[in-house]
Amino acid sequence: MNIFKTLGFRAGIVSALLLVVFVAIWYAATASSAGTGAGSAGMTAEQVEYQKMMGKDPGAAKASGFPTPMQMGETFVQQLRDPFYDRGPNDKGIAIQLGHSLARVGLGFFLACLVAIPLGFVIGMSPLLRRAFDPFIQVLKPISPLAWMPLALYTIKDSSTSGIFVIFICSVWPMLINTAFGVASVKREWLNVASTLEVSPLRKAFQVILPAAAPTILTGMRISMGIAWLVIVAAEMLVGGTGIGYFVWNEWNNLSLTNVIFAILVIGVVGMLLDLAFAQLQKAVTYVE
Repeated sequence: MNIFKTLGFRAGIVSALLLVVFVAIWYAATASSAGTGAGSAGMTAEQVEYQKMMGKDPGAAKASGFPTPMQMGETFVQQLRDPFYDRGPNDKGIAIQLGHSLARVGLGFFLACLVAIPLGFVIGMSPLLRRAFDPFIQVLKPISPLAWMPLALYTIKDSSTSGIFVIFICSVWPMLINTAFGVASVKREWLNVASTLEVSPLRKAFQVILPAAAPTILTGMRISMGIAWLVIVAAEMLVGGTGIGYFVWNEWNNLSLTNVIFAILVIGVVGMLLDLAFAQLQKAVTYVE
């Protein structure tokens, strides 16, 4: 097969062209404002001292408008040159901030899996429980995860643990609903065959129901991870401390738009990689009838 004629190669070429066009438009739009305004001009002595405390260089040239592609390139090199530096509470490398966020997301997501998947199994196998739980699920599901943050902070009294709780509460519902739906949708013929062969309930659950419902369960987990990654950024902006969300907010307070844009791109890339990982898992458990 000629690789140059494949759909993936042609799609990659189109994506590269779109990126080039976007960067060209960006460069043309920001070229006129590049170089205007520089250094610490116009800053008070207190503002200069604050910039130094934050690990910034107040004497560095700054554009007065939106950053240019060249400035963004310099920011990328600067941030990726030493992503693990730690110069105090408000000045940590992007890798450290990202690690804190991923740890919170991972723990909250794992706890949600421990609750949602077994409970979804039970609900999916029992029409009675499905009807009984449905009103509670429909009431709690639409609540914004961030609405739970004040209650979590008041009850738990720890910002990091509250962030984990928010990830847990936003990850539970898609997994719970998809697990219950997947279990309830298993073909009756397969269950009848298992009953005819006198398969034990535990063996039927793991060898018949779980493989049949696995693609739907992975879909719920994939949706939950996407929501969790969205929520942790907003939650860290509220509670502060550490994390990629706090990094964005702190750099905005420092008026460093290039670092804000850099962090936004990092958030997008990490979210894409997480989604691709779950897509591969979903493909691995998908069966062809």
